[in-house]
Amino acid sequence: MTAAVSPVSVLGRHFWYSARQMKSAILRWLVLALAVWAAATIVPGIHYDNWQSILIAALVLGVLNAFVKPVLRILSLPVIFLTLGFFLLVINALVLLLTAWLVRGFHVSGFWPAVGGSVVISIVSFFLGSPERRGGPIVVERVETVYATPGRRPPPGKGPIIDV
Repeated sequence: MTAAVSPVSVLGRHFWYSARQMKSAILRWLVLALAVWAAATIVPGIHYDNWQSILIAALVLGVLNAFVKPVLRILSLPVIFLTLGFFLLVINALVLLLTAWLVRGFHVSGFWPAVGGSVVISIVSFFLGSPERRGGPIVVERVETVYATPGRRPPPGKGPIIDV
């Protein structure tokens, strides 16, 4: 059974996405929109005018996270190492401030509200995001050893060796 595929044209180039990929992208966008709404609700200094601005801010934030944030991470790699990763909070806050600057109707009043908002967005996205990004559910399979002669087991301590 093959998945339905649909074309998407971006800047004259055609990309083909399956229905499952499109559903996954829309679900991630909605989770990010919910996370942005939670940040605007919890953190003082982050405001929105209407729900459309939340959806657009989530879309812009997703695009910035995909294209701008990796470049910022690579450029600031020495600082990230020196601060033991805490500079990633600054990068997340800067991306959120850039989102507020680009989206009309979404407002972040300063750096510290942006830091708080980025922490809330990260936590909500982590808990509501897809389980396969968190490593997925742990599945334990029982594997039974099959011996050449049925019904015969080796003596204790002489079975298959597992080197750890």
